[in-house]
Amino acid sequence: MSREPYIHRRYSDAFRRKVVSEIERGDLTISQAQLLYDIGGSETIQRWMRKLGKNHLISKRVRIEMADDINKVKKLEAEKRELEAALAQAHLRIRSIESMLELAGKEVGQDLLKKYAARVSGSSRKSPGKKVDPDTV
Repeated sequence: MSREPYIHRRYSDAFRRKVVSEIERGDLTISQAQLLYDIGGSETIQRWMRKLGKNHLISKRVRIEMADDINKVKKLEAEKRELEAALAQAHLRIRSIESMLELAGKEVGQDLLKKYAARVSGSSRKSPGKKVDPDTV
């Protein structure tokens, strides 16, 4: 059982231009040109069209928007950036408070962070509407 060797075809620039011009004139479609000239590959002629053609026959994606849509997107992106910055600030604040509790706990000889976290989580289960005063911890 022997396999036929793969034939790698090279097309001249003149041949490529001829095929592209026939498609652009409307004499052939891309699939007709592939069959007529025995051109393999589904993207071969499309690549030639992009490189050598006028590019007006290649399908393009066009997005039509109202001016309000563009402004709404920009506004939402700005709001997202603000929220991300606020979240980052909150994380930094939490980390600094945890560090201070850890340092204070070392001086006192207790794990204040663990004690504070247990008190906060315990009080939130008992009365969800009541806020914990950090000065009483």
